[in-house]
Amino acid sequence: MRSINSDRQADASAAYNPSMADLIEFATQQTVISVAELNRLARSAVERGVPLVWVAGEISNFKRYDSGHCYFTLKDDAAQVDAVMFRHKAQHLDWKPDNGMQVEVRATATVYEARGKFQLVVDAMRRAGLGALYAAFEKLKARLEQEGLFDPALKRPLPPFPRTVGVVTSLQAAALRDVITTLRRRMPAISVIIYPTAVQGEGAGVRIADAIALAGARAECDVLIVCRGGGSIEDLWAFNEEVVARAIRASPLPVVSGVGHETDFTIADFAADARAPTPTAAAELVSPDGAKLRREVGLLGQQLSRVFARGLEDRMQRLDYLSRRLTHPGERIRNQVNHLQHLMTRLRGAWGRNADEQSWQLRDTAQRLRVAGPETGALIMQQQELARRLRSAVRERITAAAERVGGIRAHLLHLNPQSVLERGYSITESAGGEIIRDSAQLTESQVLKVTLARGWAGVKVDRTG
Repeated sequence: MRSINSDRQADASAAYNPSMADLIEFATQQTVISVAELNRLARSAVERGVPLVWVAGEISNFKRYDSGHCYFTLKDDAAQVDAVMFRHKAQHLDWKPDNGMQVEVRATATVYEARGKFQLVVDAMRRAGLGALYAAFEKLKARLEQEGLFDPALKRPLPPFPRTVGVVTSLQAAALRDVITTLRRRMPAISVIIYPTAVQGEGAGVRIADAIALAGARAECDVLIVCRGGGSIEDLWAFNEEVVARAIRASPLPVVSGVGHETDFTIADFAADARAPTPTAAAELVSPDGAKLRREVGLLGQQLSRVFARGLEDRMQRLDYLSRRLTHPGERIRNQVNHLQHLMTRLRGAWGRNADEQSWQLRDTAQRLRVAGPETGALIMQQQELARRLRSAVRERITAAAERVGGIRAHLLHLNPQSVLERGYSITESAGGEIIRDSAQLTESQVLKVTLARGWAGVKVDRTG
């Protein structure tokens, strides 16, 4: 068995974290341990057995030390427990805890070993009821988002140069002063119409929705700002109501939501056409920067002046050029007459030179034709000689051909079977037309055909030899 003393001696600096088997063994054996070891066992057992949980109760004995750590007691009607919230967690609270407040803390149960005191180490703290508010917020947000109320395709563009801006907020709200101050600074020419309404408390959501509907029905402004300053989730809850979200989407005017601080988000922010982190930012979003516009207009005016001056200079220079080209009509006529006379002189000269050149070419061609012309008499005599020679050659060719044909005919007559038959020979054939050349081909009583020089005769074989 591994003893606590031996473990501590082996590694005194290591955090002791016994297993459940160790705890059971310590409980079943009469092992003597120190108070520190007992508290360490108790701490380990508590931290193992109790998970990270939310605990509701009332704050009492609250004290924040200079270190930033907060110590207090959390109690209800039946019990109480000490709690501590260290500085790195407490610095994220945007509200100030105090005695008597009902809160909900997310904490880890533990034992402070030095004093053997059971306590809660708080990780997060919220005022009681905020959990239900957050749950209601997420539920409504999910339902409206599923319905399509937050669809980006429904978002309307903001007018770039609005003449009138409407503001839905409380007349006593600091947010209203911020909006008006920002609009006056950026674009003093913009008119502001205020639609006063309660922005906090019972029925504020319905009043905000009515003010948005009134602004849309009166159609006096180009864009609408729905705003209020920062606060807790309860203070901003009117802007998380469904009636406000539906009024924003039903408004014919584009709506900018400027509710709370940069970290605050409400249902109105998701339903609006644009969301600004603060009321001041909402005013900046809907208004153009007058100083920037004046600078841009000044630059454009300078560019226009330069363009106009260059255009004027170009036209003046062109006018000077055209004036130099401008002449008196009489002078222009005289110039044209002189030009025509000059062209006429050139035309006459060219005509004469062309006629002389053509005449010379004609004489040269006639001379060349005479030189190159044929001698007709010699050609006729040559033609007659060629005709005579042609006739003589034709007669010689015909005579030679006739002699050749006669020789071929005599040869053919010599080879003609009919000539052989004329000399007394005959051709003997079988009934099937086979030529009989040997008596061995014959049989007795066989009928044969004998072809003579003139005619034929059928014969019958009597005997062969």
